[in-house]
Amino acid sequence: MNTENFIPLNTLCQHYKLEINFFNTLNENGLIEIQFVDQVQYVHKESIYEIEKIVRMHKDLEVNIEGIDVVLNLLQKIDALQTELLNVRNRLLLYEN
Repeated sequence: MNTENFIPLNTLCQHYKLEINFFNTLNENGLIEIQFVDQVQYVHKESIYEIEKIVRMHKDLEVNIEGIDVVLNLLQKIDALQTELLNVRNRLLLYEN
């Protein structure tokens, strides 16, 4: 498997100054996906935005992993509701004109 689009987990641990167990727990809770290639753990580069949010919540706000899961689910629901509201507004504009 080509690893050019993946970041080694050890690199993330060093960058964020976190233990590898933190990322393994995130993986166990379904918050990130860890890939194994030649017995090395990697995360996809596209996951970095979510990982940044998770690390900020954990370090800056001292939110535990279960709390992070709840916050991320609520943020997804807010995004879905905002999209739905925008669609309803656009349909309403069609009827008003």
